[in-house]
Amino acid sequence: MKTIPRLMLAGTASGTGKTTITCAILKHFHNQNKKVVAFKCGPDYIDTMFHKEVLKTPSYNLDLFMMGKEVCNHLLVKHAKDADFSLIEGVMGFYDGISDTTEASSYALAFETKTPVVLVVSCKGMGLSIVPLLQGYLNYKKNSIKGVILNDISQMTYDYYKKMIEAQTNLRVYGFMPHIEACRLESRHLGLITAKEVEAIESKIEKLGEEAAKSIDFEGLVQLAESSEPLEVKDIPELNGYKKPQDKVRIGIAQDKAFSFYYADNIEVLEELGAELIPFSPLEDKTLPVGIQGIILGGGYPEVYAKALSENETMKVAIKMALEAGMPCIAECGGFMYLQESIKLLDGKKYPMVGYLEGKAFMTEKLMRFGYLTLTSEEDTMLTAKGQVVKAHEFHYSDSTHNGNACVGSKPYKDKKWSCMVAKEHLFAGYPHIHFYNNISLATNFIEKCSKHMALAPIVHVLPNEIEKESFRMIDEILGDT
Repeated sequence: MKTIPRLMLAGTASGTGKTTITCAILKHFHNQNKKVVAFKCGPDYIDTMFHKEVLKTPSYNLDLFMMGKEVCNHLLVKHAKDADFSLIEGVMGFYDGISDTTEASSYALAFETKTPVVLVVSCKGMGLSIVPLLQGYLNYKKNSIKGVILNDISQMTYDYYKKMIEAQTNLRVYGFMPHIEACRLESRHLGLITAKEVEAIESKIEKLGEEAAKSIDFEGLVQLAESSEPLEVKDIPELNGYKKPQDKVRIGIAQDKAFSFYYADNIEVLEELGAELIPFSPLEDKTLPVGIQGIILGGGYPEVYAKALSENETMKVAIKMALEAGMPCIAECGGFMYLQESIKLLDGKKYPMVGYLEGKAFMTEKLMRFGYLTLTSEEDTMLTAKGQVVKAHEFHYSDSTHNGNACVGSKPYKDKKWSCMVAKEHLFAGYPHIHFYNNISLATNFIEKCSKHMALAPIVHVLPNEIEKESFRMIDEILGDT
């Protein structure tokens, strides 16, 4: 049993300001030299980037669908056992889960982790109506909602709301945040733009922390977090019993503005299992890092940087040559798009990509196959055995003319199935995002495959512009499997 001071900041809906207020609270505690750990409910990558930008340490996802209760509790304790304070940012509205259930919702995570909840409520356009709104949240199901933070109001109106809410509900009001236009976080088709893309992000976060210090009851929040019940946690035997390779396994991981969607625990578990992850940029670098034995191409926004990716010919050639020589590779979503023949944007412009995979990626105006899914392997793959089921998540506005057929994807609570994933002995590529804590064998299988691959020798960094595709083909033919 472990006691972890923690609370969840949840919303009555998306867009209430959860991420902004989460960052403001994290910044204040960080300024007070408190050891703080941040988490995100669900599969979102972008909010965790903002948490990391504030704390300068990783933020972790807790996802009941992909991990299950025991793993969520394990990871919560693992990362927060020495922290003064842990904050979990909720997802969507508090009760919003898969389909018309509360499965994988903020409510479900708070319930399973016994975490006290503070609701973020936007007061725009409401007076007394805020009371029945909150009463509805309190009475819908047995829950751990203990208080609220009010958003988009001034000090003058705060006293009005606080008195009314505390008189007519059993909730404590833990302060407010005024609307600060200069600190507004911009959005893109997958939600917020990434933290690294926000102009003057440091000054915006500093301003949020300063405002929070004036208007939020931090002493009350700490007391609430410290009232959390102890958690029962269990070890993960697949991790404890794994025999690491004798030497470090060097794996190149694409990390730049185009490829930045990675679960912090996926990176850390690979390192725990014996991997040394070597960052590289398909945007900026001329070739792959020397000495790597595997490649990870994560999700991100390759469509936003399609022109620059397309023009970096030497990197595209290096990746194609490495994969044709059998280098193990995981490519998710944006990485999957990058390995195909081309990416076509909504304006009709088409940009050639690596060309290792058949198929052409193209942008659409709506989310495609959005949400949780299960993958059932139709054959043995680099990561999975035939018949193995893996829980995953998709979130993309693009599609492909060739999504693969190594697995069958299916939606929970829906009679919907489709073929997906391109898989070879050394490749696992497709739109779904996977979490290694769904099944640790996904990570160990990748490590073992990489450990058996010969380390990448130096590749010429600059190839003359005059060399055309036929020359590249001849080089491939001459080198063979070298």
